[in-house]
Amino acid sequence: MIQIRDKQIIIDGKPTLIMCGEVHYYRLQRSEWQDRIDKLKDAGCNAVASYVPWLCHEPIEGQFDLDGRSRPELDLGGFIDLCRDNGLYFFVRPGPFIMAEMKNEGIPFWVYEKHPEVIPVGWDGAAATTRTIDYMAPSFLAAARNWYAAVMAIVAPRLYGTGTAAAGAGVGVVASEDAAAGGNIIGVQLDNEIGMLSWVSNCPDLTEHVIADFAEWLGRKYDDMVLAQRYPFALEDALVRVDAIRSPNESYSAELLGDLGYYMRDRFARYVAVLRGYAEEFGVRGVPFFVNIHGTGGGRGFTYPIGISQLYESYTQAEGYVSGSDIYFGDLTVSNFQDLYLINGFMEAVHLPDQPLTSLEFECGDGNYGNTFGGRYDVSAADFKTRMCIAQGNRMINYYLLTGGINYRMDQKLGDGNDRVAFTGERHGFAAPISPEGELNYTYPRMRRAIQTMMAVRDKLAVMKEQRDAVSFAFIPDYYMTEYRYPGSVRMADIVRNIEANRSSGGWEIMARSMLLAGYRFSSVDIQNKPLLAEETPVLALPCARYLSADIQRKLADYVVTGGGLLLYGEVPQYDMEGKPCTILSDALGIRMVGAVVNGPHSWPSIVACGWAAGRAEVHTHFAQLLEPGPHEVIMRLYDSDAACGVEASVGKGRAVVIAAAYNSCDVQLFRTALERLGAVAGLTHDNPYMGLFTTSTVNAEGERFLHVLNMDGFDKELHLYEQGEKLLGGQSLHIASKDGVMLPLNVSFGDVRIVYATAEIAEVADDSIDFRLTQPEDVIAFVTAGRDIVPSDDYAVEELDGMQLVRSRKHAKVDDRLVVRLAAK
Repeated sequence: MIQIRDKQIIIDGKPTLIMCGEVHYYRLQRSEWQDRIDKLKDAGCNAVASYVPWLCHEPIEGQFDLDGRSRPELDLGGFIDLCRDNGLYFFVRPGPFIMAEMKNEGIPFWVYEKHPEVIPVGWDGAAATTRTIDYMAPSFLAAARNWYAAVMAIVAPRLYGTGTAAAGAGVGVVASEDAAAGGNIIGVQLDNEIGMLSWVSNCPDLTEHVIADFAEWLGRKYDDMVLAQRYPFALEDALVRVDAIRSPNESYSAELLGDLGYYMRDRFARYVAVLRGYAEEFGVRGVPFFVNIHGTGGGRGFTYPIGISQLYESYTQAEGYVSGSDIYFGDLTVSNFQDLYLINGFMEAVHLPDQPLTSLEFECGDGNYGNTFGGRYDVSAADFKTRMCIAQGNRMINYYLLTGGINYRMDQKLGDGNDRVAFTGERHGFAAPISPEGELNYTYPRMRRAIQTMMAVRDKLAVMKEQRDAVSFAFIPDYYMTEYRYPGSVRMADIVRNIEANRSSGGWEIMARSMLLAGYRFSSVDIQNKPLLAEETPVLALPCARYLSADIQRKLADYVVTGGGLLLYGEVPQYDMEGKPCTILSDALGIRMVGAVVNGPHSWPSIVACGWAAGRAEVHTHFAQLLEPGPHEVIMRLYDSDAACGVEASVGKGRAVVIAAAYNSCDVQLFRTALERLGAVAGLTHDNPYMGLFTTSTVNAEGERFLHVLNMDGFDKELHLYEQGEKLLGGQSLHIASKDGVMLPLNVSFGDVRIVYATAEIAEVADDSIDFRLTQPEDVIAFVTAGRDIVPSDDYAVEELDGMQLVRSRKHAKVDDRLVVRLAAK
C-alpha cells in the first residue's frame, strides 16, 4: 500500500526515501539491461524510472509492441520484472508526450498525419514551431486513450502490492527490502512537461477547438455585461472570435493576457484528470499520479515558476497527485544556489498539506549534452543539489539521465535524414554518468557517494523537515503567468516587462541570496491563493512589481496592519495586473510614489543609505521609485535629488521595510538588519567571513537532527556553527573542504546508541558498528551508548567526557576518509 501523507511517501506504513535512476530500456540492448541495473544499484539507488515511448511501441496505428515481438528491447514488462527481481521499485512515465529528445516528443507520426486538426496555430494564425498538440482535442484524446489501454495492461498487474512476490527482493539490496509480495511499480507520471512547448514558442495552442472552449470558459467566468466590456466583439461568432483571439486588439490585450493564462491552467488540469481517468479505467489505482514541472534553463531557475504557475491547479485538484521538478542547474554555486532553494520552496507553497517534494528529472552527469565537451560540470554538481533538495524535504529524486543508450533506426522510412527514433543521432545521453556503452564517467563516484550518504540514514531523512526561521518568501503564481504574449501588444509588453524585471532578478539575486548567506532558513508562502496571517508568517520577504492585483494588495495591507513584518524589495505597486490604477498597499503603508528615475546613457543614479542603514557605500541603481515617505523613517535616498527610495514604516501593529529600487548590492548585513528589525532572527549561523556557505538543519518528531553545510567555493573554509548564538558540535571548529558538503548528526539514535554530535558523516549502520566518512584533519564523534563499550582501535582514541564516549579519529580525512567505529556486543 502506498500513501501520500504528511509530506511523506509511505509504503506499507513506512515512510520511504526514493533514490531513483532513469534508465531507458528501449535505448539499450536487452542483454545490457542487467549491467545498467547493477550500476544503478551500486550507486545506491532503490528504484528505476523510465519513459515509455508511444512512438516506439505503436509506430503504426493499432500495431502495438509492448512485449518485444519486433525488438527485444521493447519488452516493457520484461524490463519492469527484471527491476523487480533486483529488488527495485519502478516509476513509469508513459506520456503521451515524453520529450527525451524523441522525435515528435514521443508521439507517433500517424497521430499528426491522421488528425491534422490537433496541430495548433498561434498568434495571427502562424504555424506552431514545435510538435505540440491540442491536448483536449477529441481525436487526440481518443488516440491517447487507446495508448493508455495498451500500456496500462502492462502496468496494472505490476503495481506495488499486486502479482507475485519479487524473486530475491531485499537480498543484498538497499531497495524494497521490506516489501511484501507483489509488483514494484510505485508511481505513474501523467504526460510530461505539459504546456512547456507552447510556452517556450509563445504559441498558445489556438486551434478552433481551443478558442471555442475558451469562449465557453469566459461565459462561465463572467456575466454577459462584464464579458462584453472586456471583449467588445461577438464571442458567439466562430469566425469573429478566431480572428479576435489570434490577433487581439490593444484595447483588450491586457485582459486576454490574464484570462488566457487562467484558462490554460484549467485546461491543463482537465487534461491531467482525463489521463488519470484513463489510467484508472484500465486498472491503475492505489499509486500516486505524478505531474512533471518544467522551467529551469541556462543554469538558472528564474523561469521555473512559470511551470508551477501553469500546472499547480493540475496537481492540487484532488488527492492522489504529486508534483515533481525538473532540475537543470549545472554546477551549484553562489551564483545560483538560491534558485534551487527558492523553487523547492515555491513548489511547497502551492502544495496540498500532504504533498511532498519530489524531483522527476534531477540532472546528473557532466553536462556534455552536445558531445563537444562544451559542458564540464564539477563533480560536486549532483552531490550539492542532492544535499540541498533532501535538506528541504524532497522524498524522491530521479537522476536523469543515469545511463545513455542508442537511438535505433525505425522500420518505417521517415525521410528525415536518419530515420531514427530521436534527433540526437545514434548515441544518446553523452552527458550521463553511465555512457551509452556502459562506461562510468568522472561524475559517477561523487554522485554515488551522495546517494549512499542519504540512503545510509534513509529512515531518518524520509520523515525529517527543514527547521525554519520566522520569515517566509512570497510566491505569487500570477507573476509567472506571462507565457502567452501577443507580439503586437504594447500593453502586454509593458506589464510583462515590469513583472519580469521584479519577480526574480534582484529579488532572487540580491534579497534571497543575502538571506541565505545570512543564515536564514525560510519557507515560501503562496500569498495569492492561501491565507496570509501574521501569527503563521511573522515576517514576509516580497519581491514586488509595479503591478499587483487588488486582492493581494488588500491581503498585504491587512497583514501588516494586524502585526506582520513586510520586507518589500522592488517597487511599491501602483496598478493591478491589467494595468488599472490600484494603490491599496501604498495607501495602507502611507507611502506615495511621486516619480521614478532610471539609468540613462549619461546618467548613473546612486543610492545613499541613511537612518539605521547609514554607514555603507553608495550603490549604483538602474531604477528607483521616488517616494513621498510621510512620517516614516527614510533609510535610502538618491544622491542628486535627496528623494527617498527606501523607508521603514510603522503601520497598525506591524512594520514594513520598503526598498523601492534596484539595490544592486548583495549586502548581507543590510538584509539581516532589516529582517531583525521586522522580528526574524537567523537561528543557525557561522563565523567564516568569506561567505559561499549554505547552511540549514532538519529534524524529526523525536528531535533527531542533521546539520547540512555546503562549501560552494573552490577553497577550504574554517568555521564554527552557532545556534541561537551558542556553539554547536561541542564547540568543535569545522574544516569544510573546497566544493564539499557535509550532513552532520545531532542526537541521532540507532537502537541503544546515540550520536550526540559528529564532525563526520554517517556512511553505514550495522548492529555492531557505524561507518563514517571523515571530513576533518581530526574528526570528533560523541556517543552515548547505554552501557555498550566502544571497541578500541588503532584508528581512533576514546575518552569519557560528561557522560559521553568521545571518539577522536587518528586519520586525516584527506588521506583516508573512512572510519569504522565498532561497538561491543549487547
